[in-house]
Amino acid sequence: MADTDAPDIDDDDIRHDDLEFNPRLEPTKAKAWLNMLEESEKAFEPWNDHCDKIDKQYANIERLAGIGREKEFQMFWANCEVIKPSIYAKPPEPVVVPKFNDRRPVYTAASEILERCCKVSFDLACINDLMLLIRDDVAIAGRGVAWCRYESGQGKGFYDHEKVCFDFKHRRDFLHSVSRCWEEVTWVAAASYLTRDEARKRFHEHSGDEYKDADYRVDRDAKEVGGADDRERAKFWELWHKPTKRVVWVAEGCENILDEDEAHLDLQNFWPCPKPAYGTVQRGSLVPVPDVLQYKDQLDEINKLTARIHALSDCLEAKGFYPAGGAELGDAIQAAITTHTPGRVLVPISNWAAFGGTKDVIIWMPIAEVASTIQQCTTLRQAIIQDIYQVMGLSDIMRGSTDPRETLGAQNLKSQFGSTRIRDKQNEMVRLARDLVSITADIITDKFDKVTIIEMSQTQLPTNTMKQRQLADLTRQMAQQQQAMQMAMQQPQFAQAQQQNPQQVQQITAQAQQVQQEGQAALAKVQDKPTVDQVFALFKNDRRRSFVLDIETDSTIMIDENTEKQRRGEFIGVLAQLLPQLAQMVSLEPKSAPFCGEILKFSTAPFRAGRTLEGTIDVFVDQMEQKASQPRGDDPATIQAKTAKEIEQMKTQRAADRDKQDAVMEAAKLKQNDDHVKLKLANDRDIEMAKLRSQQEEDAAKAQQTNIKAMADREKHQADMLKRNVDMRATQQKANLAVQSSALKQQDMLARADERRAAQQFRQMNQPPQGMPR
Repeated sequence: MADTDAPDIDDDDIRHDDLEFNPRLEPTKAKAWLNMLEESEKAFEPWNDHCDKIDKQYANIERLAGIGREKEFQMFWANCEVIKPSIYAKPPEPVVVPKFNDRRPVYTAASEILERCCKVSFDLACINDLMLLIRDDVAIAGRGVAWCRYESGQGKGFYDHEKVCFDFKHRRDFLHSVSRCWEEVTWVAAASYLTRDEARKRFHEHSGDEYKDADYRVDRDAKEVGGADDRERAKFWELWHKPTKRVVWVAEGCENILDEDEAHLDLQNFWPCPKPAYGTVQRGSLVPVPDVLQYKDQLDEINKLTARIHALSDCLEAKGFYPAGGAELGDAIQAAITTHTPGRVLVPISNWAAFGGTKDVIIWMPIAEVASTIQQCTTLRQAIIQDIYQVMGLSDIMRGSTDPRETLGAQNLKSQFGSTRIRDKQNEMVRLARDLVSITADIITDKFDKVTIIEMSQTQLPTNTMKQRQLADLTRQMAQQQQAMQMAMQQPQFAQAQQQNPQQVQQITAQAQQVQQEGQAALAKVQDKPTVDQVFALFKNDRRRSFVLDIETDSTIMIDENTEKQRRGEFIGVLAQLLPQLAQMVSLEPKSAPFCGEILKFSTAPFRAGRTLEGTIDVFVDQMEQKASQPRGDDPATIQAKTAKEIEQMKTQRAADRDKQDAVMEAAKLKQNDDHVKLKLANDRDIEMAKLRSQQEEDAAKAQQTNIKAMADREKHQADMLKRNVDMRATQQKANLAVQSSALKQQDMLARADERRAAQQFRQMNQPPQGMPR
């Protein structure tokens, strides 16, 4: 883009092309701004293309639910589900405190009011939903973007009110100048998708019917994100240009600028968005690099091994061949490999001689080699998974798994190592939350109405008028009391009472002076109390506000409950040791109260609760100082006796405390020894359990091998049974044939005997009677 602050250029030095690309020469033309957007889109297009593929790999229902897809090991999804809650787990809480601890009432009240307003704004804007979307983008794509808006609430609806809105911007809906670092960025732009009616309401007043020329579409390109209904929408860009402090609205298809004006938000860093939360960026640029690309090769290897393991597991079936007619050897082997029906185990082949003339009736395909290959592939895949854990820095503790044989120190070391690897992403989320609080505070102090701020903060600070009225009332009361006292002292009865009972008169005079002092203290308290007008004056002074107020946010990281309990116990222990000693010091010497307060704040500063207790500690110290400095009615001898008694009590108490501490230390030692013994027993038990588990796994492996062997023996036995059945059927057939042959022979013999009998009978019939000549 051309520099708008450049000196005037002669028309003779300007070419025709420059007239279309220089916003200064033709401020109503949109082509120069659109060309800047196009340049930025080209710079980020490779990253966006990779992110499109990563999104499909992470969670795409069409791909994951596909029937014919290859088997995969969802390592990338599992890593993201571990990383996401580690870098952000709970919504941020705005914290606004004075930069310097000088206890100025106006600064303290302003910080409290602004903190309350920011908290309400975060709750109304559902900050947690926004932070979750940004967290997912940081963990998966490497960049998350938020965009802030101010809504005046001038509508007539019930929910129309002044508010700060936060928009999540998709990676294709946010662009900025091509720069090496964020400090060099000169413009940022965010896209919004509007219908024709929405565009007319927004731009008709500024550019007439120019909005109609925008590229309205229902079925947009898959790379764009907008509305999900059937209405036509166009993509409108809101561009903030820092060198000129202006905001421009343009759209593809519109020749002229739709709207242009000075920045409508007075923000400290000008941008209506915080610096995006980055993971890893390409050196010398702001182009993010998704973490998955760092171990993409390992993921590809894991998926290849997974597909190979599933393919080999399909071959873990008992397949055999037996001699039969009608099929060749190659066809039979192919049929055995591709057939997965449980009922068909044996495949017949006709060319049985191709098997080398084996005498076995059935030849089985080997499965031991397949099982061994699967085991080796699984071992190799597990080694690659460990490599990915090393690259990502994910420890066993973060994944919720650990080795029972490890010591507590080893587990703590793993936990610290994993936390260190993701600390940059955690800090980015905290920094983005802090920037959102800062932008919210700027919008509230610049745009919100006073009544809205008072209602949001529920403050009870008076106005200047109310404060002046209270001061006037207190001054009048004090004047009336003093006048009444003077009139009473001028009465004759007062002089007579002074002569008769001077001690009583002195008491009355002391009481009157005490009332006067209390009135002076109340007057000073009202005088020091801040007002709403003073707070609003500080809000409107941007420079002064940035100097005196410090805007932070609490942690967005998931808290370890055991660690938090331990820290709270340490904090209570520090207070328990300091408070009695400091209270005694203040009671003996009231002037030491400020010193004791500083000691107490210094001791509690390292703890997180110490920051919120600073104001309470100051009030406590003031009360202790006032209480200790009150006059006492005892005489010096009584005071000395009480002091001696208190010292003796202190000595006795110290001795008792020392004995108690010794007993506590002895109990702690015993408990430590007991814990050590318990820990040793637990470790021994864990080791025994691990050994038992290992023995069980070995037994299970042996049992599995036994089962496989038994299955093979059973299948061999079945083949032998089949062979015996075939032999028995053949023997039975031979026996049947022998019986049939014997029956035929017997029938033949009977037939021949019948023929012989018939012939004999015939001969007997034809033989002449005895004695007759033949």
